[in-house]
Formats: sequence, C-alpha cells, structure tokens
Amino acid sequence: MAPELIRPGRFFRVRLRFSRGVITIAIIVVVLAVGVSVGLYLLLKRAKPLVLPEAYCALRTPEGALSLDPEQAQISATIAAVAARRRLPERAVVIAYGTALQESKLRNLAWGDRDSVGVFQQRESQGWGRKKQLMDPVYATNKFFAALVKVKNYRKLPMAEAAQAVQRSAGGYAYAQHEQDAKILAAAFTGRVPKAVDCWYPPGKQTPEPQARTAEARKQLARALGDTTITTKKRGWLVASWSVAHAEKFRLRRVGYSGATWVNAVDADGWKKAGQAGDAAVELS
Repeated sequence: MAPELIRPGRFFRVRLRFSRGVITIAIIVVVLAVGVSVGLYLLLKRAKPLVLPEAYCALRTPEGALSLDPEQAQISATIAAVAARRRLPERAVVIAYGTALQESKLRNLAWGDRDSVGVFQQRESQGWGRKKQLMDPVYATNKFFAALVKVKNYRKLPMAEAAQAVQRSAGGYAYAQHEQDAKILAAAFTGRVPKAVDCWYPPGKQTPEPQARTAEARKQLARALGDTTITTKKRGWLVASWSVAHAEKFRLRRVGYSGATWVNAVDADGWKKAGQAGDAAVELS
C-alpha cells in the first residue's frame, strides 16, 4: 500500500509517555533549583556590600535631615563647640552655619575671591588675621563670633542681615537661602537633639594605638570647646556628636554616651541602645 500523503491543514497528535522515574527526577531538579535560588538570595541579602560607599555623615533632627561629607561634619562640629565655649545662643550658631554654607559650603578653602580663605572666606587684607590663622577653623570661627556679638540685636535680626553685618559681602542676600539647613545643623551639633549625628568611614589599619588616638581627639576637642567636662546632657551630646563627626580623622570605632552607642559599621544605621556610658562622660575607643 502506498504511503499516505500529508495533506495541507492536517494535524497529527503526538503522545509522549514518561515513566514515573523521569517525572520524579524532574520534580527533584525543580525543587533543588528553587532551594538553591532562595539560599543564594538570603546569603546575598545578609552579606556586606562588595563595594563599600565613601565616608559620609547623616543628620536626623525634627527640623529635617542632611547629608555631609566628613570635612563638612568636622567643621560643623567645630563651629558648635566654639560657640559653646563662648556661651553663645543657638541663634548665633545658626547664623554662623548660614554664613559658612554660603561662603565655603562648610569647607576649609585655601582660595577664594581675592585673598579670601577658610570656612568664612575671611580676608587677611581686611584685618581678619594672617592666612595661616584663617585656615584654622577654630581661629576663624572665634573671629566670626567676636564680630557677630558686636552686631546690635543680632539675635532678633533676619539671619541674612546679621551675617551681612559681619561679612559685608557684595551679595549679602544670599545667606537667607541656607537658613533651614543651618537650623538642622545647629539642632544636631549643639547637642539639643540627642543621637542626631551618624557617620561612617571605610575601615582600615588602626594606627596609632587606640589610647593615643582617643587622647589626640580629646586634645583637639579641648582646643574648640575649652573645658571638656560634661555638665549637662546637651553638652554631653555636643561632645558625642563632635566625636562621631571626627571619627574618621582619629580612627574612632565606637562612641558611647547616656546609654547609647555609635559604632563604625556600614549597616549600623545610627545610635543603638547599648553600653554602660552614663551622663557624666563620653566614652571613645
């Protein structure tokens, strides 16, 4: 008999039969694949990131949140410490921050318009001091506050007007745009808002020894703050915030105060309730 020709439009049904063993093996393979995928996902979720972020500082206050790099955080902490040493109100700190944000973005610049340098872009030719002095944030901040307190009713003036009275800038109106950020900085670094400053830096070799690092940190704090004795919780949080802001500079790994602890861990996400530190001292390590 001649083979039947395949005609257009005609379909064939092919029945595939699998043994129970093949089906069982297929199910096992699928289950193993799902298990491996889930395990790998959980492992990657728990693992530290392969590429670590750059050093940063994050501020969280009722006034709002800000992100800073370590230099900006260190200068911010220094300004607050100098203000505390001079027993100035928070309004003075806000004015200083608004000025520094406009003049240098909170950076210690070695250049500027004509002979302007430093955090506040002060000029040697205008009698603010020698360039080397103006490049010292502690000195520059003291000079700014010394001029600010001579401004009549500076506490009640609009921030831009008070800043302009000190700086005598060609564009004094520009200071006003930084007032909200200045208030966030003041709330965090004066110590009024506890646990507001959280920083992180890439870990590395700890040199020199921990005692030498913490001793140098306390020495530099005293340059800005004067007496480092903790007399109030607000002062304690100012010191704690200053220490966290300077953690990278002095390779600090832990700061403890008032039953809370900051550690230099990328996944720590702020201060934690831990440690034995009370209200009379800030612990560094």
